[in-house]
Amino acid sequence: MSASAVFILDVKGKPLISRNYKGDVPMSKIEHFMPLLVQREEEGALTPLLSYGEVHFLWIKHSNLYLVATTLKNANASLVYSFLYKTIEVFCEYFKELEEESIRDNFVIVYELLDELMDFGFPQTTDSKILQEYITQQSNKLETGKSRVPPTVTNAVSWRSEGIKYKKNEVFIDVIESVNLLVNANGSVLLSEIVGSIKLKVFLSGMPELRLGLNDRVLFELTGRSKNKSVELEDVKFHQCVRLSRFDNDRTISFIPPDGDFELMSYRLSTQVKPLIWIESVIEKFSHSRVEIMVKAKGQFKKQSVANGVEISVPVPSDADSPRFKTSVGSAKYVPEKNVVIWSIKSFPGGKEYLMRAHFGLPSVEKEEVEGRPPIGVRFEIPYFTVSGIQVRYMKIIEKSGYQALPWVRYITQSGDYQLRTS
Repeated sequence: MSASAVFILDVKGKPLISRNYKGDVPMSKIEHFMPLLVQREEEGALTPLLSYGEVHFLWIKHSNLYLVATTLKNANASLVYSFLYKTIEVFCEYFKELEEESIRDNFVIVYELLDELMDFGFPQTTDSKILQEYITQQSNKLETGKSRVPPTVTNAVSWRSEGIKYKKNEVFIDVIESVNLLVNANGSVLLSEIVGSIKLKVFLSGMPELRLGLNDRVLFELTGRSKNKSVELEDVKFHQCVRLSRFDNDRTISFIPPDGDFELMSYRLSTQVKPLIWIESVIEKFSHSRVEIMVKAKGQFKKQSVANGVEISVPVPSDADSPRFKTSVGSAKYVPEKNVVIWSIKSFPGGKEYLMRAHFGLPSVEKEEVEGRPPIGVRFEIPYFTVSGIQVRYMKIIEKSGYQALPWVRYITQSGDYQLRTS
């Protein structure tokens, strides 16, 4: 069983929406949430779960809203939090921006959604595509003579409608990997991981079954194949459409997909990654007069690949002024509100090396406090390339009408939390 009630509060703790699914948590109880949260915050003991007497508050903050689920029992906390985040996702699909104004402007829709998302403490229909079939923004135009709930909701495959037809049947597969990296000033890698996701865009008729094959190391071990070009996936999470029992048995990713865009799976690899874009910096500060910065960037990935939209953010002293730049490629600009220089390079081929020099004036009065030096941040995207070496080996599409469909695969590597310390 999940939550007994769900509340949406503004930043002052005033309830905007309340939905009591079991009727056992009176409204008066929610009034204790905000004082309790403030008290714990002042004590430095704030946790995602707060208890007041027999009532447990499980809460998350989004924009200027608090979403709070309450329960009187020892509920499955991970299920409750999954439900709250899914609720935010559904609201964002409906209102684009989820904030206090969008809740106030859409009270009727919000209550309808909360009624469908959960029933008597149990999560129900949480797929926004299915919800949009019978809960619309123009609810006053619905014909009352017809059943409002489509049969999809009661089907075994509740995430896909029946009778879908396309003139051209296609599947687009995006394998996207984000590199999280933290490098010390001496060049040693402190943190290195790859967070990946496989996203699909499905335009298929009928009720097809898809089977996706990856170069999964566990699968290669089961089938006795060479492990040289395989990857070991960790923390794998699947969309609800994937048959988990089949994956556990023989590592086959088998599923009936939702229509349109969705994330099929996500994974993590805690492997040692060589920095794809290596940064060296020299910062010379001349007292009472100027600071000179030299930054060298080198692409440490294969020469056939190109990093697009590279942005290198170099911190500068907060009292710097009169910026002058010289770059071997791209352009540099000073962003005073963030105290950084952003060096932008539209196209950065692998193996290339570029330089940027910056000159700033400093006030004649030296600041007393010693400023910490934030790390250099790097943003980039490398198409047709994955750091881990993951590959889509095949995509089989099986549908009773026997049509032929084209799967298209695209690989992208991008920067996640990518930082290089300078001191």
